[in-house]
This record gives sequence, structure tokens and C-alpha cells, in this order.
Amino acid sequence: MYLLPRPQEISLKDGYYTISFNHKIVIDCSCESDVYDYACLLQEDLKKYGGYGIAVTRGYSKKTAVILAMDSRMEDEEYRLHVGEEGIRIEGGTSKGILYGVQTLRQMVRQAGVCIPFADIHDFPGIANRGFYYDVTRGRIPTLSYLKGLADKMAFYKMNQLQLYIEHTFLFEGLSETWRDDTPLTPQDILELDAYCRKLNIELAPSLSSFGHLYKILRTKSYEHLCELDEPRNEPFGFIDRMHHHTIDVTNEESLPFIKGLIEEFLPLFTSKHFNICADETFDLGKGKSREAADKAGVKRLYLDYIKDLCEFILSKGKIPMFWGDIICGFPEAVKELPEQTICLNWGYDKYQSDESTKKLAAAGATQYSCPGVSGWNQFVNQLDVAYENIKRMCSYAFAYQTDGVLTTSWGDCGQINHPDFGIAGMIYGAAFSWNQDIPDFDEINRQISRVEFGDKSESLVSTAAQIPNNWIFKWWDAVNYMEKNGKAFTREELEGTGEALSGLEDIARKLCQIIPQLSSDVTPIVHSYLIGIKGMELFQKIGVLLSAKDYGQEPILPIDAGSLAEELEEWFMFYKEDWRLTGRESELYRIQNVIFWYADLLRSL
Repeated sequence: MYLLPRPQEISLKDGYYTISFNHKIVIDCSCESDVYDYACLLQEDLKKYGGYGIAVTRGYSKKTAVILAMDSRMEDEEYRLHVGEEGIRIEGGTSKGILYGVQTLRQMVRQAGVCIPFADIHDFPGIANRGFYYDVTRGRIPTLSYLKGLADKMAFYKMNQLQLYIEHTFLFEGLSETWRDDTPLTPQDILELDAYCRKLNIELAPSLSSFGHLYKILRTKSYEHLCELDEPRNEPFGFIDRMHHHTIDVTNEESLPFIKGLIEEFLPLFTSKHFNICADETFDLGKGKSREAADKAGVKRLYLDYIKDLCEFILSKGKIPMFWGDIICGFPEAVKELPEQTICLNWGYDKYQSDESTKKLAAAGATQYSCPGVSGWNQFVNQLDVAYENIKRMCSYAFAYQTDGVLTTSWGDCGQINHPDFGIAGMIYGAAFSWNQDIPDFDEINRQISRVEFGDKSESLVSTAAQIPNNWIFKWWDAVNYMEKNGKAFTREELEGTGEALSGLEDIARKLCQIIPQLSSDVTPIVHSYLIGIKGMELFQKIGVLLSAKDYGQEPILPIDAGSLAEELEEWFMFYKEDWRLTGRESELYRIQNVIFWYADLLRSL
């Protein structure tokens, strides 16, 4: 029996309790009204995985199978779950604890149907705030239904905070120049998602870029004068330039009022007690229009004064400010100048990320979250081995330095080409490792996720998918860099393993197809998405081979016909677009299309 996250205390015993079709789920009179929704979640899973959904009532029944009750002696998210001969009882300190007890029972139902093994479970979270951060700006903007489904998954694994990264992909009034070629989220989208998340004990916290990473806003005719660099609109769009430039000019007297105006429009849509101003990667600060001020006061001073002003503004609105900590990690003592309530989001995404920044910020007295990543950026399929090791380490630092939360991140660098569900395993790593310090090894946690999340009886789906990125040599980043920056093609020596990589991908695709009969029918489409990702990787590796032959005047290391490859690339992109539209709005699909068609045209010219 796999339970994710692993409960703090669990005792499984011989025997099982069978839930009969004429039994009932009983909500004790001590419970708040929202517990009814949690009872319905259990009812739905009993119907789906057990064959019948039993009735829900409140108060008392002679045919009680499951009783949901409050115990005020327990903490907020603490619960106890007992399964014995007399039936099943879930008690929580609040309705939140009852929700998490129900989620645990739902996982048991998914694996055992209506015959639930005898068990005693006492459970509570190790870290108070356990969140997921999803980029809805630099590539995919999910549909509202997908975002609700994401909230369902988060709650299923006992996560309690969601943040959506926004630079320009919200329908701000007066910013039509910025979102006119996009499919932005609307105020009603946010209001509806916020209400949906609240029912699942998830805080939808607003996150808005306010310093660096203002690429589209600062390239408009109306607002380019606020950019640190001169005439940003004159440069063509670039995935890479978007990552590195477009910081707001802090010396322009219009900058702060403009950003505060965006915050004032955005903030009322959320019931969250937090507001994330982001403020990361301010690479251009002091290098353009603010150079003179930076020469006098120093770049650190410019940075800190601007951050402090925004944090105080957030506090004046009754919210707790958050910001990304990559810049202030260079001078951590400066956190003492910020409002005491401010939360520093300390991120680090290396596979073997050290605890250096966590230690520095803790020593400086910063309130911080540990923020690892699911390693999907610039990948057709997430690097799960990197994500696992990174998340494991960052969560262990969260426990060691007693941080206030863990925020597992999924970014969209260079178009967010990977299917969003490929990051779910990484999200579950973050949920499991921030709840319980007892961390399973890589193969074991992947077996558990395969079974619990995907209903995979072979327990091999996630471990098979984890092998995919290990067979990629010429990658999306390399392709984008070659196109945008006139980068050099890989040498024959660098491409030596391409044949083996292609064979490896073909073998993995075959294994994935063999797993399909072992999966729950509602999740089999993910294999189709994996196969599309694999095909994209195969095509770009072949492109890399032909680019190398062209640039170095040599015969390609593999026999590849350029014209046929161009056609294959365009045909593949039709399937890719169909898959994209199942979960996302159009958003920046056209930018990925521009890369694909650029290469198709180049191939035909060879």
C-alpha cells in the first residue's frame, strides 16, 4: 500500500474492512460545512475505483462505513485515520485535517477498492507551507479547467499553496499593447480559481513580476521609456534575450507608480495573505539609464531601496510580501532593512544544490522558503533525476534550517515546450519531501507515483519516463541559440553518441507503449504526450547532425535526407499543436511554431 506523502506514523494490520454498497459516509455534527465537499470526493473515488459510490449523510446512521469528525485537541492540518472491524474513522483538528485524512483514504481506495486494509495512521505536515509555482507567462497559459485539475492534484498530495508566475499574461486594463497577441488570464479566471482553491485548502497567492523580467511590457511603445536599456523595441524577439534583459529603470519617477498601479489592480482578486513581487534576475540594473545613480549609490542600494518600497507598499495593503532571493543572497545582511514580515524565496535548481544560500539567509535572520525545481525548462520531457536530487536536497535544507515553506517551481524558459503533466512527478516529490523527512530513494518514489497517480500496475511508468532526457544531445536550447544568436553547430565529436541516443529513444517509446494496458484508462493520454515529446527530441537530434555537416563542410555522421526531415518536422508539429491545445490556450504556441518553421525552411535550403 503506497501513501503519498508518507504518513508520519502508520501501522498496517492483518485483515480489511469491506465497504458495502448500502453503507454510508457520515459527517459528524462537529464538522464545518466544507467537509461535505470532502465526503463527496471520497464518494466519487469509491464509485470509480470500487464500483459504487455510497450515500453521504450528517449526524448518525446505523449503516455507517466512514465517519468524518473533528478533534479540537489536534493541530490545524493534523489527522488520525483508523480502519478496523467496526469501520473507518477520520478525525482532524480542523476541516483541513479531515481533508487530508480523506485524501489518504482516497489513495487507499485507488489501490484496494472497497476492501480497505486495517490501519492506524497519525499524520501531520513537517513544513507548514507546501506550494507549487507554475509559470503561465513564457510559453503555455493553461486553460482554467487544467488549472482546477492542477489544484485537485495538489490537494490530493496535501499541498496548500499555488502561485502562478505572471509578467504580462493577465488582462490588465490599459495594457492591451502587451497582451493583444496573447490569450491572457482574466479577472474572472482568477476569482473562479481562487474560490476553487479555497475549497481545497489551497492558498492561491498572487505573483507578479515587478522589477526584472518585464520583457513585453517594456517593449511596448507606451512603456519602453521605463526600460533600463534604450530602445528595446528595436531588437527582434528572442527567447534568450527575454531571459536576460528588460529590467525596469528604478530612477524613472514613473516606474514605481506604474508597478504599484498593476499591483493594486491585481491584488483584490485574491483572498491570499501573501503577494509575491518576484524581483529576480535584475541583470541590467545599473547598466543603462540608472548607471549614474548606481555609480553614486551602488547597484545594491538601488536594488534594496526599490524592493523595500514595494514590500512596504504590499504591507500597507494588508498582505505579506514575498520576493525571489537570488540577488539578495549576494549581500544577505541587507534583509534586515526589509520589513520584518517579508519572505525571501530562496531558489536553487542544480542537481547537487548546496545549502550555502539557505545557511546565509538563515544566519541573516531572513524568513525564507526553500524553492527547488521540477527541471522541465528547455526540455521536451522533464529531467526527473535532476528534479529528484534537487528537491530532496532543498527540502532537507528546509527542515535543517526551519524555513517557513517549500515552493516547488516549474518554469517556462524558451517557450515551455514540455507538456505540463510531465512536471507532476516533480510536484509530488516536493509534496512528499516537504511533508515527511523520510525520503524514499529515486526508484522507490517513482514506483509509488506510478501506482498512485497513474494507476500503473507495472509501477514502471515514471522510471521509464525518467530515462527519456538522458538520450538527448542536440537540445532545444541549442536549437534556439543557433537560430537567435548564430551559434555554432556541434562538432562531430560532440554528436558521436547521436545514433545511440536515437536508438535509446526508440526503445523507451516501445516500453511506454507496452505500459499502456497497465494504466488507468483516464491517464493513458499521457503516453501519447510522451511519444510526441520523444519524436521532437529525435527530430532535433537529426537537425543537429545536418547543421554540423553544413557548418563544418563534412558528411553527416548519419544518413539523413534534409527535405524529408523538414516534412517530418512539420507533420510532427501538427500533433504537437493538438496536444498543446488539450491543456493550454494558444498563448505562445506561435513562437514555438516560428522556431519549427525556421528549421524546416533551413533544411530545405541544404
